[in-house]
Amino acid sequence: MKKKVGFVIAGIFLCWYFMNSFHILPHKKYTDEDFNIVTYKSTIDKDKDGMDDQSDILQNVRSYIATKPKYKSKYYSGGYPDDEYGVCSDVVAFGLKDAGYDLMELVDEDIKKNQKEYQIDIIDKNIDFRNLKVFFDHNAKSLTTDIYDIKNWQGGDIVVFKNHIGIVSNKRNKKGIPFIIHHEHSFQFNYEEDILEKREDLVGHYRMS
Repeated sequence: MKKKVGFVIAGIFLCWYFMNSFHILPHKKYTDEDFNIVTYKSTIDKDKDGMDDQSDILQNVRSYIATKPKYKSKYYSGGYPDDEYGVCSDVVAFGLKDAGYDLMELVDEDIKKNQKEYQIDIIDKNIDFRNLKVFFDHNAKSLTTDIYDIKNWQGGDIVVFKNHIGIVSNKRNKKGIPFIIHHEHSFQFNYEEDILEKREDLVGHYRMS
């Protein structure tokens, strides 16, 4: 009997560990107000739609993930995915595009000026804008990578990992560390996840305006 109880407890623990590790279990979300953080608003409205860029980027990203894109890396002759598929950089690209920042064009211009830094032999603007860290180093405000400096992490910021990228959410965990809106693999259950404390490959944190 004791063995059976032990197996049941072990099974429950393993199930919980699996579901928590893969972000299947919901995590409680907090807001800036819960930590007395003033929500950042950009002074720029690049596409002149009446919404500041920071809020615009975040709203556009949420609209994009609401389409539930499936993960697949493929080449598009028009640059931007025109089907139900995408990768991590497309979350960022669509968020910025609908706020007035056409990354395909902007990255292409930057590569032509700084090709060596991008380490690209043949320029192809239809795919080059899926590698974005160098572009943000040149064209965005670089911010802290200390995830515990919570007031300086704001929804709509861009976060870059070694081989991954996403957008900072305006939702936070119980410590005030923001969730990340991203698209990393085919078996991802949620696009908005509490992952910053679990990753050891954070290499950049940026803000467009």
